[in-house]
Amino acid sequence: MRASVIAIVDDDAYARSGLKDLVLSLGYEARTFESAEQFVDSGSIADTACLITDLQMPGLDGLNLHALLRRNGHRTPVIFVTAHASEVNRSRAFEGGAVGFLSKPLRGNALAACLTAALVQAATSSS
Repeated sequence: MRASVIAIVDDDAYARSGLKDLVLSLGYEARTFESAEQFVDSGSIADTACLITDLQMPGLDGLNLHALLRRNGHRTPVIFVTAHASEVNRSRAFEGGAVGFLSKPLRGNALAACLTAALVQAATSSS
Protein backbone atom coordinates (compact mmCIF):
# COMPACT_ATOMS: atom_id res chain seq x y z
CA MET A 1 0.00 0.00 0.00
CA ARG A 2 1.35 3.42 -1.00
CA ALA A 3 1.90 5.90 1.80
CA SER A 4 -0.30 8.99 1.84
CA VAL A 5 1.55 12.05 0.53
CA ILE A 6 1.35 15.04 2.84
CA ALA A 7 2.45 18.35 1.32
CA ILE A 8 3.96 20.87 3.72
CA VAL A 9 4.12 24.53 2.73
CA ASP A 10 5.98 26.84 5.10
CA ASP A 11 8.41 29.67 4.38
CA ASP A 12 10.35 28.97 7.60
CA ALA A 13 12.97 26.28 6.94
CA TYR A 14 13.09 25.11 10.58
CA ALA A 15 9.31 24.83 10.83
CA ARG A 16 9.17 23.02 7.48
CA SER A 17 11.85 20.56 8.59
CA GLY A 18 10.17 19.96 11.94
CA LEU A 19 6.79 19.36 10.31
CA LYS A 20 8.36 16.96 7.82
CA ASP A 21 10.03 14.99 10.62
CA LEU A 22 6.74 14.81 12.53
CA VAL A 23 4.76 13.71 9.46
CA LEU A 24 7.38 11.05 8.64
CA SER A 25 7.29 9.80 12.25
CA LEU A 26 3.53 9.29 11.84
CA GLY A 27 4.16 6.99 8.87
CA TYR A 28 3.32 9.29 5.97
CA GLU A 29 5.32 10.43 2.97
CA ALA A 30 6.07 14.16 3.13
CA ARG A 31 6.96 16.68 0.43
CA THR A 32 8.02 20.16 1.44
CA PHE A 33 7.67 23.51 -0.31
CA GLU A 34 9.04 26.87 0.79
CA SER A 35 6.18 28.85 -0.73
CA ALA A 36 2.61 28.46 -1.90
CA GLU A 37 3.72 29.38 -5.39
CA GLN A 38 6.34 26.61 -5.38
CA PHE A 39 3.65 24.11 -4.35
CA VAL A 40 1.22 25.29 -7.05
CA ASP A 41 3.94 25.13 -9.72
CA SER A 42 5.27 21.73 -8.58
CA GLY A 43 2.67 19.51 -10.20
CA SER A 44 2.16 17.81 -6.82
CA ILE A 45 -1.39 18.97 -6.12
CA ALA A 46 -3.05 15.91 -7.63
CA ASP A 47 -0.80 13.55 -5.61
CA THR A 48 -1.42 15.32 -2.31
CA ALA A 49 -3.69 13.56 0.18
CA CYS A 50 -3.48 16.46 2.65
CA LEU A 51 -1.92 19.91 2.65
CA ILE A 52 -0.37 21.41 5.77
CA THR A 53 0.26 25.09 5.19
CA ASP A 54 1.50 28.03 7.18
CA LEU A 55 -1.03 30.81 7.42
CA GLN A 56 1.26 33.80 6.97
CA MET A 57 3.84 33.69 4.18
CA PRO A 58 5.22 36.21 1.72
CA GLY A 59 3.38 36.22 -1.59
CA LEU A 60 0.45 33.85 -1.61
CA ASP A 61 -0.53 33.17 2.01
CA GLY A 62 -2.16 30.01 3.33
CA LEU A 63 -5.75 31.24 3.22
CA ASN A 64 -5.38 32.45 -0.36
CA LEU A 65 -3.65 29.21 -1.35
CA HIS A 66 -6.62 27.29 0.05
CA ALA A 67 -9.06 29.54 -1.83
CA LEU A 68 -7.09 29.12 -5.07
CA LEU A 69 -7.15 25.34 -4.75
CA ARG A 70 -10.92 25.38 -4.16
CA ARG A 71 -11.55 27.73 -7.11
CA ASN A 72 -9.60 25.33 -9.32
CA GLY A 73 -11.69 22.36 -8.18
CA HIS A 74 -9.16 20.76 -5.81
CA ARG A 75 -10.74 19.39 -2.64
CA THR A 76 -7.49 18.44 -0.92
CA PRO A 77 -8.02 18.63 2.86
CA VAL A 78 -6.07 21.51 4.40
CA ILE A 79 -4.58 21.92 7.88
CA PHE A 80 -3.39 25.41 8.76
CA VAL A 81 -0.50 26.02 11.14
CA THR A 82 0.41 29.44 12.44
CA ALA A 83 2.41 31.29 15.04
CA HIS A 84 -0.09 34.15 14.75
CA ALA A 85 -3.48 32.63 15.50
CA SER A 86 -6.48 34.92 15.57
CA GLU A 87 -10.16 34.13 15.81
CA VAL A 88 -10.78 35.97 12.52
CA ASN A 89 -8.29 33.78 10.64
CA ARG A 90 -9.50 30.63 12.42
CA SER A 91 -13.07 31.43 11.34
CA ARG A 92 -12.00 32.17 7.76
CA ALA A 93 -10.09 28.89 7.59
CA PHE A 94 -12.97 26.76 8.82
CA GLU A 95 -15.53 28.64 6.71
CA GLY A 96 -13.35 27.75 3.72
CA GLY A 97 -13.44 24.07 4.65
CA ALA A 98 -10.22 23.59 6.62
CA VAL A 99 -9.81 20.36 8.53
CA GLY A 100 -7.59 21.89 11.21
CA PHE A 101 -6.13 25.13 12.51
CA LEU A 102 -3.17 24.60 14.81
CA SER A 103 -0.93 27.03 16.67
CA LYS A 104 2.85 26.76 16.58
CA PRO A 105 4.60 25.15 18.29
CA LEU A 106 2.52 22.13 17.33
CA ARG A 107 1.60 19.26 19.58
CA GLY A 108 2.25 16.00 17.77
CA ASN A 109 -1.01 14.42 18.93
CA ALA A 110 -3.03 17.40 17.66
CA LEU A 111 -1.44 17.15 14.22
CA ALA A 112 -1.93 13.37 14.18
CA ALA A 113 -5.65 13.81 14.95
CA CYS A 114 -6.02 16.42 12.20
CA LEU A 115 -4.20 14.21 9.69
CA THR A 116 -6.44 11.27 10.52
CA ALA A 117 -9.55 13.42 9.99
CA ALA A 118 -8.12 14.86 6.77
CA LEU A 119 -7.32 11.47 5.29
CA VAL A 120 -10.77 10.13 6.20
CA GLN A 121 -12.25 13.18 4.47
CA ALA A 122 -10.03 12.64 1.41
CA ALA A 123 -11.01 8.97 1.19
CA THR A 124 -14.70 9.82 1.55
CA SER A 125 -14.64 12.55 -1.09
CA SER A 126 -12.75 10.39 -3.61
CA SER A 127 -15.12 7.44 -3.38
